[in-house]
Amino acid sequence: MCGIAGYIMRDGARSDPRELGHMVDALAHRGPDDRGIHTRGPVGLAQVRLSIIGLATGHQPMVAENGQLALVANGEVYNYLELNALLRKEGCPPRTGSDSETILNAYAIHGMDFLSELRGMYAFALDDGKKGHTILARDRLGIKPLFYVRLPDRIAFASEIKALLRILPERAELVPAALRQFLRNQYSSGEDTLFEGIKRVLPGQALIIDRALKITPRRYWSAAHVAPRNLGPDEAREALGLLMDAAMREHMRSDVPIGLFLSGGVDSAVLAAMLHELGAGPVRSFSVGFRDTTMADELDAAARIATHFGLDHTPLRLDLGRVFGRIPHTIWAADELMRDYACLPTSILAETAGEHLKVVFSGEGGDEVFAGYRRYSPRLPERWFKGMVRPGSGGFRTRGQWSRHWRRRLFGSALSTLSQVEREPVLRAWRESPPAWSDLQRRQYVDLSTALPDNLLVKTDRMLMGFGVEGRVPFLDHRIVEFGLSLPDGLKVRGHKGKWLLKQWAETRLPAGHLKRPKRGFHVPVGDWLHSERLLRLGDRLVRNRGIRDWFKTEAVGELIGAGRAGRGVSRELWGLMQFAIWHRLFIEQPGLKPAPDEEDPLEWIASPP
Repeated sequence: MCGIAGYIMRDGARSDPRELGHMVDALAHRGPDDRGIHTRGPVGLAQVRLSIIGLATGHQPMVAENGQLALVANGEVYNYLELNALLRKEGCPPRTGSDSETILNAYAIHGMDFLSELRGMYAFALDDGKKGHTILARDRLGIKPLFYVRLPDRIAFASEIKALLRILPERAELVPAALRQFLRNQYSSGEDTLFEGIKRVLPGQALIIDRALKITPRRYWSAAHVAPRNLGPDEAREALGLLMDAAMREHMRSDVPIGLFLSGGVDSAVLAAMLHELGAGPVRSFSVGFRDTTMADELDAAARIATHFGLDHTPLRLDLGRVFGRIPHTIWAADELMRDYACLPTSILAETAGEHLKVVFSGEGGDEVFAGYRRYSPRLPERWFKGMVRPGSGGFRTRGQWSRHWRRRLFGSALSTLSQVEREPVLRAWRESPPAWSDLQRRQYVDLSTALPDNLLVKTDRMLMGFGVEGRVPFLDHRIVEFGLSLPDGLKVRGHKGKWLLKQWAETRLPAGHLKRPKRGFHVPVGDWLHSERLLRLGDRLVRNRGIRDWFKTEAVGELIGAGRAGRGVSRELWGLMQFAIWHRLFIEQPGLKPAPDEEDPLEWIASPP
């Protein structure tokens, strides 16, 4: 697990190691163990490394023996042992113990066809000096991030946007459509980020960049190509067992100890069971709850699972001051605006785990793959009504995070004229999904294409890597994703309850009664923190933020604060403004500024400097 950066210069200009050093300085949190820089003509590659596999021999950038191929990679290729065995037969044995070298060698033998052979989570840049092109590629589900920007003299790339901001010739400008998407959906999606010109390499995509800086995109995987299967319960259970066993064995490959984030829900409990069953050895687990709030948590359920499987368990019960003191740092760590309150406790879990471990398993993806969310199987009248009111997506993802009233009252002119872009990522994904699929499968596909890579996995990657911790998400092994998406609806949802097959398969592996507990999402007590006195201070600082003044109607901020004090359910709107204000200061006004993990007063990060 690492942070990577680099660029390809125009017209044969030579790369500058000092610039590359400045870029990876911004990624130091992703790789505290090592760093390296490689320059060859117009191409510069840099990496900071978190050593997980091939501890002594995995230094990057990696350069092939003939000097023509060079690689920087972030993530893990889990099937590197199997691929290395095949590559040896092709006359290309590995020179190191690193899984990343497999990317270099597989390309040397198979060319661009090598992408379909890789199983794992990865983002990499591979330069081919002989062919005169550089390949940027990202794993199938978008577990690992990769961004790029076209500048007058180069195309630059990096694992995080903050590294690209180091080399922009001018201050970054916002993309209004992406900002409107964030406010409505809690994240922006697709190629465009919030920064003008900075784009995402999409999941399952490779970009081939020649020396004239022409970009040729290549989509090597899409969930839309999954064919439905007509399986019975027994056959499906057997197939799931084989897939879970294979995926977990590969994900457990590590030269350092592994841990587990244990929520008490189904997905992390299944991971605990599999780690125990496959002999992972002593596994540290971590769970989180809250003090001083009426909101229930799952610490007791997590403790029961930990005891049952003999985990070395650390429960964290957090006070609200510490949780919300994380706001500035989580915004800095995420790069992108995404309103997932769970970033706050996840950040604390990551810091705690990072004191002991470099690798932590997490249950992300289980709900998307096996249809665990209620929104995948609404009642027919609900689906019909929503589809009538907001057509184009089968009644799915029709409701925004902000009320119509506050959109009208608060959005400035540049945002008010962009309502047509709000749902475009959802509508686009719905159109991409095969019409012959069931409504349930199309809903899964929309989330797998939008909310998963651009919201949930942003949290998982950035919060953990903010403290040098690698998150492994076995449910997002692409074979399991393809299997779950292909299943008949009746094996995923029964009686409007999801994950039917996963629960049937897991029942004998988990403590009696655990699966009968009602599904509960992970909630953060935002309302308990945004009390009256704090709201007044929040309002005072919001109107002194340059971004709020540029994009919103400041005269309506006082009305919103008043509604919050009256208990009228405006926490999402308040949170969105606060988060945007801090983000604007950190990335637009004062890029390079870095908050501490625990800020005594996060509201002090809102007002712009004089």
